[in-house]
Amino acid sequence: MSAAEPVVAICPGSYDPVTNGHLDVIARAAGIFDWIVVGVVRDPHHKATMFSVEERVQFLTDALAEHENVEVDVFAELVVEFARRHRARSMVKGLRVISDFEWEFQMNHLNRLLAPEIETVYVMSSPQYSFVSSSGVKEIAAFGGNVDELVPASVAERFRQLFPEGRPGAPLSPQE
Repeated sequence: MSAAEPVVAICPGSYDPVTNGHLDVIARAAGIFDWIVVGVVRDPHHKATMFSVEERVQFLTDALAEHENVEVDVFAELVVEFARRHRARSMVKGLRVISDFEWEFQMNHLNRLLAPEIETVYVMSSPQYSFVSSSGVKEIAAFGGNVDELVPASVAERFRQLFPEGRPGAPLSPQE
């Protein structure tokens, strides 16, 4: 009798940048699955990235170094093709708020149509990270705010390099 094949899951995202909320979801997934592949979207079509793909990968690699069953890889294909390439049976997605669910619900239906053999597993954000988003972190850092408790140390340091004085003025509200 041969040993069972390890159960692999992917955790895809742009990770621009990785936050402590992302790391929480990935670490919890690593406790459930045998192997996790963190998939970094090379060039997301729905948004421009602040950090290069190399920086995003390095931030993740550094932050996840203690997890022996986690690897980081880059992809520029359909997420289901990335999952198939890694022989993943599951895709793990974090959910923070209702609006995350609405988007993920749509994506789940499309992915199920393309790859019914790949199951999406949703991990609810830990309460202390439910308000943390990459876009929110970038906004805070750009205006000189402290993001040390929201992101890994290497990301916080990079923000200090990018915005040593912070931007002048106040952030624009969506209504402006």
